[in-house]
Amino acid sequence: MPVILGIESSCDETSASICVDGAILSNVIANQTIHEAYGGVVPELASRVHQQNIVPAVQQSILNAKINKNDIDAVAFTRGPGLLGSLLVGVSFAKAFALAKGIPLIEVNHMQAHVLAHFIDEPKPSFPFLCLTVSGGHTQIVLVKDHFDMEIIGQTTDDAAGEALDKTSKILGLPYPGGPLIDKNARLGDPDTYQFPEPQIPGLDFSFSGLKTAILYFIRDNVAANPNFIAENINDICASVEKRVVTILLNKLKKAALQYGIKNVALAGGVSANTGLRQGLKQLGEEMGWNTFIPQFQYCTDNAAMIAIAGYYKYLKSDFVGQDVAPLARMPF
Repeated sequence: MPVILGIESSCDETSASICVDGAILSNVIANQTIHEAYGGVVPELASRVHQQNIVPAVQQSILNAKINKNDIDAVAFTRGPGLLGSLLVGVSFAKAFALAKGIPLIEVNHMQAHVLAHFIDEPKPSFPFLCLTVSGGHTQIVLVKDHFDMEIIGQTTDDAAGEALDKTSKILGLPYPGGPLIDKNARLGDPDTYQFPEPQIPGLDFSFSGLKTAILYFIRDNVAANPNFIAENINDICASVEKRVVTILLNKLKKAALQYGIKNVALAGGVSANTGLRQGLKQLGEEMGWNTFIPQFQYCTDNAAMIAIAGYYKYLKSDFVGQDVAPLARMPF
């Protein structure tokens, strides 16, 4: 009955989790509010706050799980991809903890962990399945054949879907983080008010840079004609932008499912917390006869539970790393 401590510090969330025999007993997430004043994550500040948060987060996670630190059999940590300074804090803590306790280290790929978040709760998807993984920095369609046999069959050629939503929030003057505010305002608006272009990218790849530019010019031109345009139409703008991002994502996912003949379809990553995307996948799944899987909200954004569950499956394979392991800002999938 292995007990795994999971550590996540790839961006601006410091998180610790305890997994016992494949069950998540705690998932502590310490957010960083310091970046709100800058409209985005400042890497140097993020790494400093991680140093302040990591020991309390781990301690609280152990307390919440009602275990003793001596019960822990291995430490799983995010090696990458992510902000190098932030990763360094988590990796250094994991190495020190493992060395002090004489227990193994388990490296985890952050993007693979988002996919494996589906194995935290029931129902779990059966193999093979497709996973649309959408975050601020990544947009991927992943063919999942086994827990660690994954193939990216489609990905963004430029910007990520989450980046398009974040950029829209900045253009609209919304405070950071803007993604949840886009979601909130979109629930009050009409998604058919404004029509934004859908990029015609061949195959299963995505592109969002053109959409970002179209939104920028749309807002610029309408504000020039009416300085109060944003304030008067904020809900409809958010709803229309969200609808286009969601349709771009789901159209490619539908194409992939038909191409590979797969009926098990999952959603993961920070943007999978978006209400419109979650509802859109469920609706499309009903139309297509899919079995759809979406994690709980707490397992969509960056969290250590997904690191711990990935670590659990690696522990069963004795897939460990040594003390010479170093963080990777860009880590191959």
